This record gives sequence, C-alpha cells and structure tokens, in this order.
Amino acid sequence: MDIQRTLLIGAVILLSFMLLQEWVNFRADKEPQVAVEQRLTADSVADSSTPTLSDAELPVADSSSDVSEDLPNLTEPAAEQAPVTTSTPASDLVRIYTDTLELAVDLNGGDIIEVALPKFRLRLDDPDTPFVLLENNQQRVYVAQSGLIGENGIDAKGRAKFSAAQNTYRMGDADELSVDLKHTTDTGVEVIKRLSFERGSYVATVTYQVTNNSSQRWQANLFGQIKRDSSAAPQSDNGGMGMQPFLGAATTTPDDRFEKFSFEDMAEEPFREKLQGGWIAMIQHYFLSAWIPDPSSAHTYTTRVTKGGFNIAGFTSSAFAVDPGASTEVSARFYAGPKDQYSLKEISPFLDLSVDYGWLWWVAQPLFWLLTKIHSLVGNWGVAIILLTVSIKAVFFKLSATSYRSMANMRRVQPKLQDIREQYAEDKQKQSQAMMELYRKEKINPMGGCLPILVQMPVFIALYWVLMESVELRHAPFMLWIDDLSVMDPYFVLPLMMGASMWFMQKLNPPPPDPMQAKIMQWLPIVFTFFFLWFPAGLVLYWVVNNLLSMAQQFYITRQIEKADAAR
Repeated sequence: MDIQRTLLIGAVILLSFMLLQEWVNFRADKEPQVAVEQRLTADSVADSSTPTLSDAELPVADSSSDVSEDLPNLTEPAAEQAPVTTSTPASDLVRIYTDTLELAVDLNGGDIIEVALPKFRLRLDDPDTPFVLLENNQQRVYVAQSGLIGENGIDAKGRAKFSAAQNTYRMGDADELSVDLKHTTDTGVEVIKRLSFERGSYVATVTYQVTNNSSQRWQANLFGQIKRDSSAAPQSDNGGMGMQPFLGAATTTPDDRFEKFSFEDMAEEPFREKLQGGWIAMIQHYFLSAWIPDPSSAHTYTTRVTKGGFNIAGFTSSAFAVDPGASTEVSARFYAGPKDQYSLKEISPFLDLSVDYGWLWWVAQPLFWLLTKIHSLVGNWGVAIILLTVSIKAVFFKLSATSYRSMANMRRVQPKLQDIREQYAEDKQKQSQAMMELYRKEKINPMGGCLPILVQMPVFIALYWVLMESVELRHAPFMLWIDDLSVMDPYFVLPLMMGASMWFMQKLNPPPPDPMQAKIMQWLPIVFTFFFLWFPAGLVLYWVVNNLLSMAQQFYITRQIEKADAAR
C-alpha cells in the first residue's frame, strides 16, 4: 500500500511538472509569435490597417490654454476625434538602417512609427528578429511624433506631407547618416526635416530647417510627443510574484528629479509645466523612448489621454520667427533604446533615473556599480552575481554572525524553555518571568537575531531591484541550461535549490514556540519555491547563493556553540 501511494505521488508530481513546463513554453511562444507577425514591414504596411494621428492629438502652441484644449486650432478648439483607421501605403514610408536602429518614418508628418533594435533580439533563439520598441499596428500603437504648429506651422491645419529622395537609407560603413525630408508651403516657405544619426548611438537628432521665401514674417512652435496605447509592454511578465516594472511616462522637474505618471495618473490629472531644458519619456521594462529638446530654452511639458484612448507625453517649445528671405533651424533629440544608465546620464541630467530603483536608489547605485566592475573582470553576469553576493555577505559577516549566534543559543536552550512552558502552562506571567531569568542567566538576547537581519534588509531589497532593472542581464547567459538570466529557469532547478536551502536553514533555527507558527514556517519553503518558479533566473541565483552562504555560516556557528556547551 505504501509503495502504491509513493508511486502515485511521484506520478502526480511528474505530471504536474510536465504540465507546468508546457504551459510556460506556450506562454513564452505565444506573444513573440504575434509580435513577429504584426511587426510593421515595408511589404506589409500597404495591406495593414493602422491607427493614424488625428489633428486633435496635436499639442497646442499657446501655453495659456487648458490641457483639455490641447489642440492645434488656437481660435476655436475642435472636438477630439477617435483615431481613424486607414492604411499607410508603403510608398509613404522611409526606411532607415543604422548599426543600432532600424526605423520606419511616415512621410505624412515625418513621424517615427517604428523602431527596432538590432542589437537586442526579440527572442534568444531567434537571432534574426530584433526587439521592436516603437510600432504602429493592430497589436500596439507606440510612435514618436514631431512637427511645427502655431501661427504658420506646417502641421497646424493637418499633418505636413514630406518628400524624400529615396525610400531606404543605410549608414553602412560611415560614422554618420542624415536623412532629409522636404516640404514646401503654398507661400514658398521651404522646410527640411532632417533626421541625423551617429554610429553606436540610440539618439536621433530631429532638425527643422526653415527658409522663408515669402514676403511675410513666418512663425511656428516646435513640438515633440510620444503617443502610446495602454497595452502591456512586450515580455512584461518577468517580474515574479506580481512585482511588475513601471509602464508609463516620466519627466524631470525642479521639485522632483524623476517624476513618474502611470496611464491612470495621466487620465485623472494631466501634467503641464513650463521648464528650462529637461526631457519627457515613455518607460517600460529594460527600454525607453524620450524627447530631449534644447537644454538652453524653456519648453512646456504635458501628459494627457485622448478621447480615443491614447496616452500622450510631449513638449512644445516657444515660438520662433523667420523674417522674409531669412533661414533658421530648431531641433530636438529623440532617444529610443535600452535603459543603459551610464549612457542616459550623458544624454541629459537625471535621465539615468529612468532605471528606477525606488527609494533605495542610494543603496542600489553602488551595488550596480560594483556588479558592473566585477563583470568587467569575469565576463559572465551569473558569476558576477555570485561574487557580488559573496562580497555583500563578507561585508555583513560579523553582523550576521551576531544574529546566527543568538539563534544558535536560542536553539541550545530550547529544552529548558520547553520545560518552563510545561511547568507554568497555566500562569503566563510566571512563564515570562522564568524565561527572562533564563535569558539573563545564559546571557542571551532574544531580540539579538532580529536587529542584524533588519539592518541588512535594505541592501537585499536594493539588490533585488538592481537585478530586476538591469537591461544588461537580458539574454545574458550563465552556464549549462541557464542561457538567459532575465527569464525563469526552464527546468526549475534554481527555485528547487532555493526551497531546499530554505528548508535546511529552518532546521538550523529554533522552532517557534507557538505550534501554529511552527506549522506555517514549515510551509514557507514550499510556498516560496512556488513563487520563485517565475522569478528571473538571475534573481533566483542571488537568493540561492545568499541562502547557501547563510546556511554555511549558521551551521559553523551552531556547531561551535554546541561544542563549547558539550565541553562544559
């Protein structure tokens, strides 16, 4: 009978494991496949229906207008319209290829409607399909728009129609690439929208060169904005235990170096403020896009949600004028790429804070710096995580020893404590007094095991967010079956090791005096193992190494105390 029950339990466990693995594979394969099928390409654009920009989604040039009237018509605001569904002919697209970016630009407005990142793969096992950050299709609308509005702006009464010398541009072996889009107004004003790129950079500089061939003074405002629907970011389920990375807009203000706006915040309380320099971004896990206008000028930054359901974050610059026969230019930079905090720091002040470590950033920043330094020496992010964990344990070695020594002493006197509970089972006051007398006699601080752990918790939480937010760990291999530290262990080996180490650590600690608490503690390794199944492998690796080091230290200290007690 026992053999049959054992075989039945084993079969159930094996079947559960197989079902779980199949479900994981299905979930991992479903979204990337849809993303590849829906990806905007030059061949498919002509046949796909994609939401286009309505005039009601353009910003207003007059900074005194209310956010709810954020429309290009300054005299009589029109009602906001839902987005129109239409097809974009392939002839209206310009394809741009650099070493870091693959872009699609719509000649209607000159907007960037797709950005793919060839240095970041969509899937680890598909090296030919790059990760798509910006896109405009039935799956997701996420585009970067810019133009000239205001008194004479070419986008004030509808998007300007540009022309290009060719429909494909490649950087090749050059270090720079410029793409000119041309538009001429009915009055003879010539506007060139130039997109400039540099090798190795994820920044596109968007410059408007205006030549006034008319007889009248010409005036307009530059705007740039990021338009996105509320769909989840691709592969956004890597948080573990429901701890999802932030998705929404962000900017910097004098009062808050990094201010975030979820899509719900944008709908409930639109943001509007005129600031010197600055930037505005749309943030998701590992990647972001951001407009960075002229840092020497003031710009009006806004966030809002249209009636069509699109979330828009952007800026509008002050008006500039061009006299008859004169020329001038205005520009802004647009970033679309990974959340590489050291590169972002060089682009604009506080843009690196988009790598969001929360309120523990002052602990997380040094940890990330140390992690990158270790990686530069060993060349493997998994090994770097292990060595960083060892370094942290070394720093807290004496503090941890105090905690483990207190718990070992508590374990040593457990028989005496049990005798006291039985002796004074009916008198809790005398029971407490007897216990305190025992602690005093044995020189034990019952709270001694708690304080050192509380001191270390901020460091461990900060390290958790460092590993969660680091794009460097995306598709980073470790060893053997772990070929991507940013996703879950495909065979659940690390979570099972974590659960086993947690169980062994419990055996080294004194059991809680309350029977119900003891039962709950016995279930914790199982519960945590279940949660950790979905943790990224890099995070689980950190917990496993930390548990093993803690267990070794606690075992050594416990044996020392037991030997000393036996020698008495």
